[in-house]
Amino acid sequence: MKINDVILQTVAKVVVFIILTLAVYLFLSGHNSPGGGFIGGLVLAAAVVLLCLAFDIETIQKGIPFDFKLIAALGAFIAVTTGVGALLFGAPFLKQVFHSFHLPLLGETELTTVTIFEAGVALVVVGVVVTIISSISKDV
Repeated sequence: MKINDVILQTVAKVVVFIILTLAVYLFLSGHNSPGGGFIGGLVLAAAVVLLCLAFDIETIQKGIPFDFKLIAALGAFIAVTTGVGALLFGAPFLKQVFHSFHLPLLGETELTTVTIFEAGVALVVVGVVVTIISSISKDV
């Protein structure tokens, strides 16, 4: 017997945008308060898991056509290479380095190696969690 999940699917479509907004906020606020790449990646992965619960895994893989193992590997590569970014600015390995840029609409903006490192961590967490959830769902 097929179960009609119209209510779950409709609510999931709305809630996923709220979860994604929270994930971006947690990622960006992680330098001055609790948050960062790890928790932002976990919340982002929770949005993908909610979609997997509301819809089937094949539908999600068609809608998000990424190999999450490669996303995890890319994140690990980004996180490791940020240490080299500090060396390029004459700082010790994995030391935080920042540079200010003037952007036309945003004004004075800083880019730090910590932000790039946190983005790599977030990609690793999303890739690993979604890979684990998809492999578990294929076994059932």
